[in-house]
Amino acid sequence: MTNHRNTAIGYGFTALGFALASLALSQPALAEVCAIDDRDREVCLPAPASRIAALSPGATELVYAAGAGEKVVAVVAYSDYPPEARDVPSVGSHTRMDLETLVSLRPDLVIGWTTGNPPEQLETIEALGMPVFYIEPREFEDVSGAIERLARLAATREEGERAAEEFRTGMAELAERYADAEPVSVFYQVWDEPLMTINDEHLIGKVLTLCGGVNVFGELSRLVPRIGDEAVLDADPEAILAGGMGEENRDWLTHWQRYTELTAVRRDNLYFVPPSLIQRPTPRLLEGSRLFCEKLDDARGRR
Repeated sequence: MTNHRNTAIGYGFTALGFALASLALSQPALAEVCAIDDRDREVCLPAPASRIAALSPGATELVYAAGAGEKVVAVVAYSDYPPEARDVPSVGSHTRMDLETLVSLRPDLVIGWTTGNPPEQLETIEALGMPVFYIEPREFEDVSGAIERLARLAATREEGERAAEEFRTGMAELAERYADAEPVSVFYQVWDEPLMTINDEHLIGKVLTLCGGVNVFGELSRLVPRIGDEAVLDADPEAILAGGMGEENRDWLTHWQRYTELTAVRRDNLYFVPPSLIQRPTPRLLEGSRLFCEKLDDARGRR
């Protein structure tokens, strides 16, 4: 009797084991996912990211473009696009994050801004066990590449590859259209106090070049040089392009109207471009680039 009972119990456990084994085999395996970030580090996750923290407005846009917007659990100030990003909890600004709040949101992937976030905070985040994927697009192709890599880490490859290709194709079409455009000398103002511009190595500088613009400060060594009004007067650009403190604020252009000797002022070639369209390395850079090219076309027509 005892032997029969033990045998029955043994068969029961064996059946349960087979059932559990069959269930395990029927479930999708959580495979490790890896991608190379913009510091040339391989970042690997044990499974696709499901809780993402984006530590710059540009990073937020790139994650959404990659099709992983629903996985974003933390952003920073001014992460206003797409509109639904405004409802995601903020963990401070890109220059100073609230690490306690960030940890409480339990991200399994943090998107860091290589030159924009404080290095010591990113190092602390990594020390706390949160993987950091650094981004810093410096070329048009880097924008597409960032979208594709983020999509790989979030297991949203189809949507990410589609967005990346749309950007890649759009920029290529602009490059072809303006390949033989007549040069226009340009000053682009990226900030007002202190007065700041960009050189030819900056992504915005590359937009100017694509549109047939000649950046009057393109050869300066710093990526974002500080200059003065006198330097702009000496360069005498044919066009001045600027953003402002907000998407509709044109005050920076008003400043230059006092210098009536400037060619850009005499010809009324003072152009406003919403900063979020040109100062974030995201798919909306395509829209900003089209605006840049249109403004320079307008300047050519006023010769």
